[in-house]
Amino acid sequence: MDAKKFNEIAEKWQKKWEENKVFNVKEDKNRKKYYVLEMFPYPSGKMHMGHVRNYTIGDTYARYKRMRGFNVLHPIGYDAFGLPAENAAIKNNIDPKEWTLNNIDSIKKQLKQFGYSYDWLREVITCMPDYYKFNQWLFVEMYKKGLVYRKKSLVNWCPKCKTVLANEQVKDNRCWRCGTEIEQKELEQWFFKITDYSEELLNKLDELDWPERAKIMQKNWIGKSHGVMVNFKIKDSDEILTIFTTRPDTIYGVTFMVVAPEYPKLMEWVKGTKYEKDVIDFINKVKKQTIKYRLEEDKEKEGVFTGKYVINPLNNDVVPVYVGNFVLPEYGTGAIMAVPAHDQRDFEFAKKYNIPIKVVIQPQSYELNPEKMSRAYIDEGILVNSDKFNGTNSSDAIQEISKYIEEKGYGKITVQYKLKDWLISRQRYWGTPIPIIYCKKCGIVPVPEDQLPVKLPDSKDVDFQQGKNPLLTSEKFVKTKCPICGRPAERETDTMDTFVDSSWYFLKYCSPGKEKIFDKNKVKYWMPVDVYIGGIEHAVMHLLYARFITKVMRDIGLLDIDEPFKKMVFQGMVIKDGAKMSKSLGNIVEPKEMIEKYGIDTVRLFILFAASVEKELDWKQEGIDGVYRFIRRIYSLMEKPENIHKEENKSDKWILRKLNKTIRDVTEQIESFKLNLAIGTLMEFINDIYRYKEFGVNIETYNNILKNLSLIINPFIPHVSEEIWHKFDKNFSSIQKWPEYDESMIDEKLDYEEEFIQNTRIDIIHIINLINKKDIKKIELIVPSEWKYKLFSIIKGMITKTRDFNEIIKEIMKNDEMKKHSKEIIAILQKVLKDESKIPMFVLDQKQEMNIINESKELLEKEFKTEIIITKEEESKNNKARQSLPGKLAIVVE
Repeated sequence: MDAKKFNEIAEKWQKKWEENKVFNVKEDKNRKKYYVLEMFPYPSGKMHMGHVRNYTIGDTYARYKRMRGFNVLHPIGYDAFGLPAENAAIKNNIDPKEWTLNNIDSIKKQLKQFGYSYDWLREVITCMPDYYKFNQWLFVEMYKKGLVYRKKSLVNWCPKCKTVLANEQVKDNRCWRCGTEIEQKELEQWFFKITDYSEELLNKLDELDWPERAKIMQKNWIGKSHGVMVNFKIKDSDEILTIFTTRPDTIYGVTFMVVAPEYPKLMEWVKGTKYEKDVIDFINKVKKQTIKYRLEEDKEKEGVFTGKYVINPLNNDVVPVYVGNFVLPEYGTGAIMAVPAHDQRDFEFAKKYNIPIKVVIQPQSYELNPEKMSRAYIDEGILVNSDKFNGTNSSDAIQEISKYIEEKGYGKITVQYKLKDWLISRQRYWGTPIPIIYCKKCGIVPVPEDQLPVKLPDSKDVDFQQGKNPLLTSEKFVKTKCPICGRPAERETDTMDTFVDSSWYFLKYCSPGKEKIFDKNKVKYWMPVDVYIGGIEHAVMHLLYARFITKVMRDIGLLDIDEPFKKMVFQGMVIKDGAKMSKSLGNIVEPKEMIEKYGIDTVRLFILFAASVEKELDWKQEGIDGVYRFIRRIYSLMEKPENIHKEENKSDKWILRKLNKTIRDVTEQIESFKLNLAIGTLMEFINDIYRYKEFGVNIETYNNILKNLSLIINPFIPHVSEEIWHKFDKNFSSIQKWPEYDESMIDEKLDYEEEFIQNTRIDIIHIINLINKKDIKKIELIVPSEWKYKLFSIIKGMITKTRDFNEIIKEIMKNDEMKKHSKEIIAILQKVLKDESKIPMFVLDQKQEMNIINESKELLEKEFKTEIIITKEEESKNNKARQSLPGKLAIVVE
């Protein structure tokens, strides 16, 4: 059977699913819901294997949960706003909407081609006005609640293009479009007040079933710090310079202070002084550096003296104040205390500008000399040069000095967060217009609900080439009337960060419709998302924003939940030739090419089998060939077996035990997202079925096996599953009940005994083929001596603890009987350590193996049409007898 035939089968079943609305769902209070969600795609072009992996993992789990009886919501949509569409408009003179919708059409066809079990009636496209209307509605509601505000903020500015650049548009500190060196500029920007939720965002993480590394990433981003606000008096002034520090144990070692170039008082300090020119020149230099560049660890720390000094309130030391490029206005107070002996960044700055270094923490085992230090000492130690705190352990001193600062009125113990408010303003066309109107009389006015959505102007009405925000070029868009006084007014021309779109799309899936943001009762039924699947690169920003917006919606009465995503599953990237698949690297593997060559189900199965869900998948062409052969083997099982027997025998009982074990193992493996292991289990079972067929089958047993097989393969290869199931039932396998297993039917020891016979039989066939003997007089099966069973028992017990040859031999030779066979034992152990598969699953004894062989003697004689002689190694006269091992008989064919 070729790929073309498999694809015809896939098309047939996909058509039937769609005609019968198999995967469309609605709320049902009598059924337990389960919400499976994959991160929706950005429609930048065609799908690649990274997409296929994400959606196939989700679809496999959704299909499985559906068969387990859950009412499964499994939706899809498109994260359709964003910079790539605007870049395409600039480069190719094409309408961003047209470009986006064409790409969506292409991706949708590919998604349907893979047979994903989506409810297509719930499709979301975020660039459509009926969706982004509710971005605007939410903005206005948050504005009313005081969760939205406007303030000046630093941006990356290209002086030639006269436009704001996102961090991803800055390459080597230059504009991605024209190559001009960028500047820092302050612009009025809109913010969501996510910091109001810092503590809850942090605390709720521990309640979530997320990978620990994702929780840690969010915790680090939120960055809760316990520390002290300390007031340093500026010398010869009543002015105070306040800093925040988490290391008050080092405060006696402060030898200078540093403020950000954007510090509000800085220009006032230097105006009219000899330091003014140097400071202005330095500020202009820093303006040409991105924030990202300023924060990079390996970049040179630069600064200039401001002419100001401050007084350390704890020891009255007078220290200089510098302006430095590594301090940002958004972090802390925009000023820091610098302790070069105990902070590497401060150390490098002090060395560069010949600032004194003062040691205040000495290690236990040696003494620091500030003049000889080559780097900062940042570990724990004992305080020195710290007045009354000398001799205190530095970890204890943090608390003690904090309390002392607060008691003396020098400052206040406080908590700070690294998390800053969410800047949502973007100076782009292809995004949600911010629903604000500026009126000279009424000021800032939010657009009333009955005037939403504020639609984007037609792209023909904007100019993408002028080097400024395209919306500013559309007079029809900008000019409007004030909703309060009716006078001429202007619209806000910034659009929203596209993370706003993806911060609540999963709620819209629950309740399609244009009249309101969503139906609260429907959302209450489906939410939270039970499992969310996507890339670890979204572990911080997207997930943090989605969590924040969920809490905001709760607080304005839209939701009854605290968290949107109960469980997170992060899948690894798909790589090829050692790099992530990308168009820029030219290492893309097109799904279309693979589908035509191997079939849809093969591509689905391979993408799941090639690596565990959380690991990178290294695309290897030879791997998919093996999966293709495996699926053809499954399909071939539909052919009627040639060797049929009416009465059930040992072989039938064995395959039924194998079926129950397979159902159990695959169930557990899918539940824990070990999908590659589940496929491995299925591969073993297919081998078992073929082995069973060779001995002859009971047709009722065989059909039972085939029906159950068609169900447990459905999550992975649904089209082949439907084709097999259709032999027995006219309904869909996709909506059948997942098969149950009978634990009492699972007996691995009995399975091993049956496999022992099967392996012996295969070995006999192999030898007959090897010697090419047609007239066989007899076959001798030689069971190993009893001491070999004892040997293997010792090895099996030892190998779980150690693989050291000498240790294992030492243990073996404690047994006096073993010493008689030392040469043989050394040879056997060397083979076993090289290949552990030579150790059987169960080490029986000579009598047990003799009994198993004797029970099957008649069947073997019937198959090979000759006499079977069973002997013990010590009784056999054949030289091959010494080759016999537990689980692996020596065989002589005469």
